[in-house]
Amino acid sequence: MPRDPSTDREARGERRRSTHHGHHRNRSSAKHDRDGDRDRETDAEREERRRKRRSQSRRPTSTPRGAGGGNESDAPSSSQGLSAAALAQLNKANAKDKAKSRSRPTSRQPEQRRRSSRAPAPEPEIRDARDLALEWERSRGKGRFAPPEDSEDAEREARRAARRAARTRERSRAAGYESVGQGGYESGEPPERERRRGRKGYEKVDGGGGGLAPKVITVAGPSGERYERDRTTKGGRRVVSGAQLEEGIENVQSRKPHRSGLRGGGFMGMNFGVSSEDSMLRAKPQETESELWRGKPRPWYKQKKKLWWLIGVCTVLLIIIIIVAAVVVPNSGKDENKRDDGSGGGGSGGKSNLGSISPDSIPKDAPSYLNPFVWASTDDFNLTYTAETVGDLPLMGLFTSWDDSARANDKVPPLNKPWGDYTKRPARGVNVGGWLSLEPFITPSLFDYDSRFGIVDEYTLCSYLASRCASVLEAHYASFVTESTFRDIAAAGLDHVRIPFSYWAVQTYEGDPYLFRTSWRYLLRAIEYCRKYGLRVNLDPHGLPGSQNGWNHSGRLGAINWLNGTEGDLNARRSLEFHDRLSRFFSQPRYRNVISHYGLANEPKMTELSVPAVLEWTAQASSTIRKNGIPEDVILVFGDGFRGLGNWQGELQSLPNAALDVHQYVIFNEEQIAYNHSQKIRFACEGWARQTRESMDRSTGFGPTLVAEWSQADTDCAKHLTNVGWGNRWTGTLGPGGTRPKDLRPRCPALDRTCSCEEANAGPERWSDGYKRFLRMFAEAQMDSFEKGWGWFYWVWDTEDAAQWSYKKGMAAGVLPQKAYEREFNCDLSKIPSFSDLPETY
Repeated sequence: MPRDPSTDREARGERRRSTHHGHHRNRSSAKHDRDGDRDRETDAEREERRRKRRSQSRRPTSTPRGAGGGNESDAPSSSQGLSAAALAQLNKANAKDKAKSRSRPTSRQPEQRRRSSRAPAPEPEIRDARDLALEWERSRGKGRFAPPEDSEDAEREARRAARRAARTRERSRAAGYESVGQGGYESGEPPERERRRGRKGYEKVDGGGGGLAPKVITVAGPSGERYERDRTTKGGRRVVSGAQLEEGIENVQSRKPHRSGLRGGGFMGMNFGVSSEDSMLRAKPQETESELWRGKPRPWYKQKKKLWWLIGVCTVLLIIIIIVAAVVVPNSGKDENKRDDGSGGGGSGGKSNLGSISPDSIPKDAPSYLNPFVWASTDDFNLTYTAETVGDLPLMGLFTSWDDSARANDKVPPLNKPWGDYTKRPARGVNVGGWLSLEPFITPSLFDYDSRFGIVDEYTLCSYLASRCASVLEAHYASFVTESTFRDIAAAGLDHVRIPFSYWAVQTYEGDPYLFRTSWRYLLRAIEYCRKYGLRVNLDPHGLPGSQNGWNHSGRLGAINWLNGTEGDLNARRSLEFHDRLSRFFSQPRYRNVISHYGLANEPKMTELSVPAVLEWTAQASSTIRKNGIPEDVILVFGDGFRGLGNWQGELQSLPNAALDVHQYVIFNEEQIAYNHSQKIRFACEGWARQTRESMDRSTGFGPTLVAEWSQADTDCAKHLTNVGWGNRWTGTLGPGGTRPKDLRPRCPALDRTCSCEEANAGPERWSDGYKRFLRMFAEAQMDSFEKGWGWFYWVWDTEDAAQWSYKKGMAAGVLPQKAYEREFNCDLSKIPSFSDLPETY
């Protein structure tokens, strides 16, 4: 509603005549104030001012000093004095008018009432200046910031503050911001002011409550944030801004702190401060995610919430890495604890006799292979320390006496008696394979690692295990073959044992990861166990330097570097040195009766080697062995090299008491593996018997021939048989080893995708009676055929899983005779059934 401007001019003239301050403002400011008040004054307020002016015109303008602090120079002169009674009455009336004036709300109070929607309680009547001062002190926490002065002065100062606040709000609204509260922009500041505050070092804080920090001013930011900054000037005065100027407090710095913790001065010794709810001065600002730090974004490491998030994420990642590592290497030592503590296949080695010697009897610098206190097993070893060697090989562990009077069974002579003609009394033996020379399919637990580690043979296993190779392998040596092994072999009617071992039992070379010489001690003890049970020994060097065939059981899968490649000649010499030392050791009298066969090289792959080079090396090795004292009644054994038995006719005829070693398996021949059950038995009886007879005839073959490896397995399904991680011929999955199309065609008798390894790899408890009958007949057919030569050695005595390859498990399942010399089938072809009840897919 429009207002009359003349009313404001009349009021301003009257106030200039009665005031003691004499404030002067320029005309533009006065006009702005006038315009700002028009919207806020009500008709009642204008009427009250008119009444007040009429009342003042009828009395002097003098005010008691204690009530208002007026200027004495402006008081009436003494000639205008009043009587004491009149003066008292005038003071009383004046005090009432002032009380009424103070009880009227200022222009700022309606604004506050509109914001808070609360009406202030009416103030009690103030009777004099002292009452006014006391009442003001009691109400200082209600938001009053100026000391009580003359009512006109107080009203005028309040209106000025309200007008300043109104102008600030109007400017803020015009700029797109909203001003609320007692001295801060809740919704923001112009961006330029925000940038200036950032350059000047403001710190952004939240608007929560808290104490006040010295010389820190809180101002509002453009998004409702609050900033803190030290506002001390060079002169020690604080630059006052915001609500403090609006409330008329200009020298806060000079006022002494109150016990409440707030800053400010006081009228008549009283403290005028800002309440904690409206405080802009903060000692410990509550930091927020978006706060600034010294004028720049606060560093992440100074923000606790982000720091805790980072720690949480790192912890989760660490847990994931640990879980992944546990999953990636689930089996990398799955059985290592079992192997380390010696709990393997055949019983653990013991140390029951270790107390018979003193640790002081062993030199401190003694190597591990001479120190019984670090051996996994000491049973049946002589623990008396000795560094004596023969052929540079240690005697440690051997007793000085021996007895060769035992015999394996009553069908054969004792050890101290000649065996006689092997044509008339062929050897019936077994291999203790997968023991001192590892073979993955025999002990798959030793190779149960993630394929990404590439552990496929003894070389890669020891490379991976590094220092742990010694404990893992010796635990295997001490447990997989024990004394009970040889006792059971003799009880099975067998009379010979072939013991595979490799060159690292004697010597290792630069770059070799193999376990040096530990297996040597177990080889010597195995020979002593054979002596004890009357079993004759066939020494079988299964791995030579450089690998003679590139297969995993030679120690290292891959290239053939024996007599081949850039190091072929070097490895040929090393192999001869190996036999030189070995033959000197075993030429001792104690081995004269127990060692019946001395092997030169297991399965040299002559299809990829120079045949003349192999023949020359064989002749040199034989000469060295005999020269070193190996008796001529010991048979020197060399492999056929897979070149065909007929191709050996006329070769190496000058070698005394030598025999050709052939290994017969139907499963590694792509044609023979496809034979059905009855065909396999017929082939064993006819084909292998014919090959043996022809090889034994010097006019058609080499002459003396023995079969040092064979089994009754009718598939190549056993785990790791073809190599670690490879497939098989049976189901046409030989890859990655087989790259030829024929390697990827199923070779079971059905010759289609119905071929399966599930039943073929099943345990004996799932074998049908018909399948057991086939396995028994197939084994006995081979025994019968191979005895047409100098005998046979079954591969192998025991395995962890593959029952069709284990003589021990075969006997337990009834698919091998309980006595090797008591057989039911002797290749009477008329007795071979059709096995029509057996599927040809497994």
